[in-house]
Amino acid sequence: MKLVNVTNSHSRLVKQQLENTDAVLVKVYTAGDTSIVYTEAPQHNELLLVNNKRTIRPSEIDEIKARFLKKLSPDSYNEEDITEIENDGIVEISIPKLSKQKP
Repeated sequence: MKLVNVTNSHSRLVKQQLENTDAVLVKVYTAGDTSIVYTEAPQHNELLLVNNKRTIRPSEIDEIKARFLKKLSPDSYNEEDITEIENDGIVEISIPKLSKQKP
């Protein structure tokens, strides 16, 4: 599956996300008919997958999630804490960051 970065085409969405949420980074990708919004915030990372034409297949969810987890440091999150919420054509994946405790 090929992901295409289309963040520049969604500048209004990016601006609204940065202004109205705790996000510090927002990127938008497409994979065919599926749009992916990746947000990075101080306490968590989020993936929002949207497909208005059909239900997103579990294999697509797994592949996209694996691709973004690969970009994160393995010690920055706990696999068991990742949550997925699925609804008609929409999937939200929340990846809480591990808190860094000072010695």
